[in-house]
This record gives sequence, structure tokens and C-alpha cells, in this order.
Amino acid sequence: MTDGRLNTNIATESETYYTINRDMFSEFIEKKLKTAKYKLLKDGIYFGEIPGLKGVWASAKNLEDCRKKLQEVVEDWLLLKVRDKERVPGFSLKIDRRELVKQ
Repeated sequence: MTDGRLNTNIATESETYYTINRDMFSEFIEKKLKTAKYKLLKDGIYFGEIPGLKGVWASAKNLEDCRKKLQEVVEDWLLLKVRDKERVPGFSLKIDRRELVKQ
């Protein structure tokens, strides 16, 4: 049984690990995916991006694969932002910080 939390295994230089509430993480991603813009390029490839999230885009041979890839990109983008302690508009994070025990 889980408590609704997801251990992201993100460590910073100070080896701080974060535990992120799965619902909070999922809600942000779902909200952003609803704003995604897709277009079919001249070469038959689908291109998708999230307005307001610089560098978040994906492409694939069909729309469904493009959506799946875009979701993965948003997830990775958010994890990197959290790891690097960067501010993410529309996402506030309450962090449970745990220092690693050095042996």
C-alpha cells in the first residue's frame, strides 16, 4: 500500500532527495498537456509543443505517439526543474528533504 507519494530519486549537489506528491505532479502534467498544440508537418510527421514551457516539444509519425512522447518530455522537464530548484509557474512544491547518511 502506498501513501500517494512518488519518490523521484532526484539528488542535488548536496545529495538532498525529494519526495513528490504523485497527485500534485500528475495534475500539473495533465493540465499542461491539455494546452498542447499539435500540427502535421509537410513531411507527414506530427509535432507537439506546450506553450509557455520552453524546449518542451515532441515529434512522431502519428498523433498518438506524439502525445505519448510529449507527456514523457513534460515529466522529464518537470523533474529536472525540481532537481535544479528552478521555479515552475503554476507548480508549487512542498518538499520533504532528507539528507543521505554518509557511511
